[in-house]
Amino acid sequence: MASTSDIRNGLCIKFNNDIYKIVEFLHVKPGKGPAFVRTKMKSVTSGKTLDNTFSAGHKIDVVRVETHTFQYLYNEGNDYHFMNNETFEQITLEKNILDAPGLLKEGTNVMVQINAETESPLSVDMPASIVLEVTYTEPGVKGNTATNATKPATVETGAQVNVPLFINEGDKIKIDTASASYIERIKE
Repeated sequence: MASTSDIRNGLCIKFNNDIYKIVEFLHVKPGKGPAFVRTKMKSVTSGKTLDNTFSAGHKIDVVRVETHTFQYLYNEGNDYHFMNNETFEQITLEKNILDAPGLLKEGTNVMVQINAETESPLSVDMPASIVLEVTYTEPGVKGNTATNATKPATVETGAQVNVPLFINEGDKIKIDTASASYIERIKE
């Protein structure tokens, strides 16, 4: 058994007869009253998020997990296929387990957390950023780079990302996978 002082991003815990992954947490020490930990958790079975507050020192049941590197192969509807880079074993995961399935490009390496007790996959951690090519966007207008205006762009995986006005079709852009937002244009 662990306590609230062990809470960190990515930690998997048993809570309400389900397994949740900590997405965000904040230790709060108010001027009056006891300290507590405010958390945002995502269910690894249903994909739903839950906000919960634990009092300081509360015991939590941590799930023992192993992390392995898998390569994304392809998807069929809501099923996404991955291959273990060490054993070449393939697994199929449902779309709701993935944080940003629209940004997954074939051949991308991801970290898959597996429950050590049941050998079942719990969650998929994407790389912090990914480089994708813009396949469609409205043409850029010269001189519109001074403002912070954005326009929608479709990338090679089919996902929509808001980009600055100077981005054109064929440009490669770096995208933050946590927020699915534009970071920078990649020059080759």
